[in-house]
Amino acid sequence: MHKGRLEAFSDGVLAIIITIMVLELKVPHDANLAVLLKLAPVLLSYVLSFIYIGIYWNNHHHLFQVTKHVDGTVLWANLHLLFWLSLVPFGSGWMGENHFALWPVVLYGGLLLAAGAAYALLGRALVRANGADSAIATALGRDRKGKLSVLIYAVSLALAFVHPYLALAGYAVVAAIWLVPDKRMEKVMEH
Repeated sequence: MHKGRLEAFSDGVLAIIITIMVLELKVPHDANLAVLLKLAPVLLSYVLSFIYIGIYWNNHHHLFQVTKHVDGTVLWANLHLLFWLSLVPFGSGWMGENHFALWPVVLYGGLLLAAGAAYALLGRALVRANGADSAIATALGRDRKGKLSVLIYAVSLALAFVHPYLALAGYAVVAAIWLVPDKRMEKVMEH
């Protein structure tokens, strides 16, 4: 099975997700800067979600750069990831519109946790499809970064019940971890 269609489909879905998010930003009818302060939670929620979708797009691209084969399991694992990511605009919008209230922040974190777990499952499906000695297996290694991310999401979800901003800090930490370029894939591609 050729991986090109999967990559093209995924790119299209991620582009639509970003488009949906930006369309949720409502233009204020007032022409003063004070109105932007009222929109700050919505804008911050959008920025965080845009960064996350960008991180997933970037890392998805890297995964498939070192992948030679895909099979039906990979296709379903990829759809599983895209499903959770497709819900990010809803979670992001609810969180921003409600000024980072508890339940919207919990839902958003749940979506991030589910997407992180789905990404890990996709990685495992790719290793199975390509073999334990494949480039993708070498590149992913023990996937400490992915496992750490899922752990931080889970802890952040619990911290949301102490204060939602603690959860948001955890979500931002995971984003910062992934903004640092992941050299695992590039090292494998060089060899």
